[in-house]
Amino acid sequence: MKSKSIITFVLLVCFSFSSVAQSTVDDPEIKKMLSEVKSENMEATVRKLVSFGTRHTLSDTKSNTRGIGAAQRWVTSEFDKYALASGGRLTSVIDYFTVKADGRRIATDSQLGNVMATLKGTDPTDDRVMVISGHLDSRASDVMDAKSDAPGANDDASGVAAMMELARIMSQREFPFTLIFVAVVGEEQGLYGAKHLADKAKNEKWNLIAMFNNDMIGNSLSSGTMLRDNTRVRVFSEAIPFLETEAEAKIRKSINRDNDSPSRQLARYIKTVTNQYVDQLDITLVYRNDRFLRGGDHTPFSQNGFTAVRFCEMNENYDHQHQDVRKENNIQYGDLVEFMDFEYMKKVTLSNLASYSNLAWSPKAPTNVGIEVKDLTNFSTLVWTAPAGKPVYGYNILVRETSSQHWEKTIFVKGTKVEIPYSKDNFFFAVQAVDELGHSSLPVFPLPIR
Repeated sequence: MKSKSIITFVLLVCFSFSSVAQSTVDDPEIKKMLSEVKSENMEATVRKLVSFGTRHTLSDTKSNTRGIGAAQRWVTSEFDKYALASGGRLTSVIDYFTVKADGRRIATDSQLGNVMATLKGTDPTDDRVMVISGHLDSRASDVMDAKSDAPGANDDASGVAAMMELARIMSQREFPFTLIFVAVVGEEQGLYGAKHLADKAKNEKWNLIAMFNNDMIGNSLSSGTMLRDNTRVRVFSEAIPFLETEAEAKIRKSINRDNDSPSRQLARYIKTVTNQYVDQLDITLVYRNDRFLRGGDHTPFSQNGFTAVRFCEMNENYDHQHQDVRKENNIQYGDLVEFMDFEYMKKVTLSNLASYSNLAWSPKAPTNVGIEVKDLTNFSTLVWTAPAGKPVYGYNILVRETSSQHWEKTIFVKGTKVEIPYSKDNFFFAVQAVDELGHSSLPVFPLPIR
């Protein structure tokens, strides 16, 4: 081995040891926020949302005790309470919009409204935005039944309650860029609320770096198979971006990037942060945009070219999903509170909070991330440009074998170029910027430099 290569290898061994310390730094403020998550708070929120009888998208909007209108106004009032502790940085609104009759699930032209709370960032030069959502609407067996009780405890008061708990806790802190907490409507009728917000983000050219969708995160017992698992949650992410261009497809095929879309990188990011901060919960990475032939509120964001993922419980219970409340053959049907697991839901909420806040405090991602291909060698040379804005302490080089689902090694470096003793033939790489407290940007997959 050449002396230069020996020196490089020794330095990289040092980088590897230092990376262990750097990549596992626990931010005490994140740990404090996690300690503030209360399952009883979220259970109270779920029970309150269930108390409105039905939250069907096309249900009563005038009553103060029943229907989607009452639920919207109550969530807004809760956001307003959080705003008092935010020093005026959190503001709330019901973002109304009109949906034309579609001949399917919208019978007549209807006014719908997403309930949004926006936490303004402290850095006016940082235009990044993140969104976290749950869907407020519920349904009975007949998706057009706007009159019958549709408690929607798990689907999706669970997602709304988790989102609200994050808004309550995070609104008491300062973050450099804008965070949006939203209870969308129209999910059961066709993802209308999410589509409205995603279209708005695209039309207004938001620099939306990540969207978290929480839909059904409060049940740990499957129907039929009777599997109980409160230690895993699924995170769905698309493989090939919906808006991939022909040129991007050509590059993806040439470097075998099929498993490294931006949304897939976000899913891995969530897994890494959850492993660091949350006990007894593992992120199961599901390699599809959503469940088989189904979709969720992250889908319109993906379709508009944004990085978006969905959290969903590991084992769904179809006795308590999209069912009229009834008892048949001594089996209770309906999406009722008594079938929820709030300790499981708390852990999923902790995963959301740790990941969302870590990313919200992170530096911007490095740019122009590339891998040199001019030489045939068993080393790989990565180069990138330091991001603007918040100071960067260093960079994590993420490494995994081509057959691995998740990153296996982390090499911490200070500069913007590194040669590592891992062949690009056998491994995949990514680069992320890191600050002194270990907050890391989303990983960026390198493109070939010819």
